[in-house]
Amino acid sequence: MKLPNTAHTSRPWRVHEITSDFRLYDVWALPTPGGPDDFPLLVRDTVGGDTSDSPSRVSRALFAIRWKLGKLLGWDDPAAGVGSRVPTLRDRLPADLREGPAGPEFTKLPFRSVFLTDDEWVSEMGNRTVHGVMHLSWVADGAGGYRGQMAVLVRPNGLFGKAYMAAIAPFRHLFVYPALMREIGETWRAHGR
Repeated sequence: MKLPNTAHTSRPWRVHEITSDFRLYDVWALPTPGGPDDFPLLVRDTVGGDTSDSPSRVSRALFAIRWKLGKLLGWDDPAAGVGSRVPTLRDRLPADLREGPAGPEFTKLPFRSVFLTDDEWVSEMGNRTVHGVMHLSWVADGAGGYRGQMAVLVRPNGLFGKAYMAAIAPFRHLFVYPALMREIGETWRAHGR
């Protein structure tokens, strides 16, 4: 379920310390009901994600088109990514987070872990269009349990990046995120949660 931005901005997340120049695009409540110690499972599920095996044909097709365009137009060239075109957010971390774990690495998606705490995990990706951040957190659900929450923060690369984000907004909200929420929920239920 899409949440208001305040569901993210009103909390004292550590990610706020390193993303003041990023815009918050989306906040979602994840269909991952659980207990106080289930956050590591959500993180493990996320790093194993793959856009090519989404149960949604529309979502799979949209990502396939995006990856093909990125390859054809050079958007995803390694020289355009984190550590090349944009410095990694790990360089911005305060000492306590820098000395802590970055978190697990993705197996198929172009994200890199930045930091991991007991209830917060940040990963980043960069290309010629944007520098993006995925923030996963573990929050009390108000009914005695917990659930995951995902925030997406983006720093567009100039006018082209802003135009790109505007162009993909309807696709994100109508096709990609609803399919992603269903997939996350199915994966979570398969764990017996």
